[in-house]
Amino acid sequence: MIKRTIYIGTPAYLSIKHQQMVIRDVESDAIKGKIPIEDIGLLMLDHWQITITHLLIIKLQGNNTCIISCDEQHLPFAAMLPFTGHTEHSERLKYQINASEPLKKQLWKQTVEAKISQQMLLLKKIGQPYEKMVEYMFAIKSGDTTNMEGKAAQFYWKHIFNNFTRLPDGESPNNALNYGYAILRAMVARALVSSGLNTTLGIFHRNKYNAYCLADDIMEPYRPYVDALVLEILKTEPIPAELTTQLKAKLLSIATVDVQIMQKTRPMMVAITSTTASFVKCLMGESRLIAYPILY
Repeated sequence: MIKRTIYIGTPAYLSIKHQQMVIRDVESDAIKGKIPIEDIGLLMLDHWQITITHLLIIKLQGNNTCIISCDEQHLPFAAMLPFTGHTEHSERLKYQINASEPLKKQLWKQTVEAKISQQMLLLKKIGQPYEKMVEYMFAIKSGDTTNMEGKAAQFYWKHIFNNFTRLPDGESPNNALNYGYAILRAMVARALVSSGLNTTLGIFHRNKYNAYCLADDIMEPYRPYVDALVLEILKTEPIPAELTTQLKAKLLSIATVDVQIMQKTRPMMVAITSTTASFVKCLMGESRLIAYPILY
């Protein structure tokens, strides 16, 4: 079943009744909607006057729902996930902790290869130069010790948008990219927890202040899908400095974008779960390859 992404951007009171999230208007107390808990994969809260009951939070977490809180700039700020989302969490965590450095380096090599391949395919799709990306992809070594990821990124950002510099605090469409990446990061973190893994223990990212190192690793090959979505938006409208509710809704649709993975077409949220499940098999020695999507 495809999980839904729910966005709440107005004052609301959220509670639970009969295993459904009930959305009420703050002033009139009228019911604005009901959504089965089991259908919700991601819940984004984007208003100061949203109240949510503790029981609803517990039920959502029991369903492995990722709850995202937005800041005063209406950007995703924090994610709430359960400690465990899989019955074999303890066993899988042992494999994750004991993963050898050579294994982690090989898994990171695969991840960088997949990311550059996705970037290359997107450049090719939009009619931009892409041949250099092939060189970078085949020059990747174990652990990407020669930083082919960074070199490919310089080439990629030079050609993906017109007169663009990729900076987290830069001008539009950086804001749209940031918003899309934050949603993607939350989806990956949710899938990792569902697969019985700890989001902090990365294979490459190791920042001691980052609780989502592994999510930042695994999301890399999925980033070009956000880039492609932003490109599609720019075909019909400019992206303002402050994202509108309509633009946010379009960016939130990334969760249901169809991707090709393991020779099957799957919604993004389902595909990410396939990736994290394959990652677990690599940690446990049951497989050598992480399943990443192929952009088409």
